[in-house]
Amino acid sequence: MARVAGRFRRVEPRRRARAYVLGLLSPLAGKNGWTLAEAAGENTPDGMQRLLNRSAWDAEAVRDDLRDYVAEHLGDADGVLIIDETGFLKKGTKSAGVQRQYSGTAGRTENCQLGVFLAYASAYGRTLIDRELYLPQSWCADDGRRTEAAVPAKVRFATKPALGL
Repeated sequence: MARVAGRFRRVEPRRRARAYVLGLLSPLAGKNGWTLAEAAGENTPDGMQRLLNRSAWDAEAVRDDLRDYVAEHLGDADGVLIIDETGFLKKGTKSAGVQRQYSGTAGRTENCQLGVFLAYASAYGRTLIDRELYLPQSWCADDGRRTEAAVPAKVRFATKPALGL
């Protein structure tokens, strides 16, 4: 946490980010807003949700700090990068990128979002180092839907392999 603590301007989100990461690394059976909040000693998931949705911090800068940490501790000339997608099943239509599409997670076409993830593996260990939400062409062409879901104007359509690269 010392490496990323400066990415959080206030002490409250810094402490909550630490509790969030510790929860993710814990042996909790299910890791969602409620269970992570309970593990941190909080009564509701509101604080964890606020950290992820409204607190001011630079996710890309934290990702870069993680990448530097991984290079220092897991880096190896024989290390490899792994690109994979994961589906997140959804019931509604409002979440950015959600539509009926094939999800390998479900093994069929479902209403879902797709994330493209980059992992690094070496003889010293493995970890995720980056992520990107796949935004289907239908979403990219629908300005109203993009605005409602707060998809930034700079986000353009990219294939999943392009996102991985």
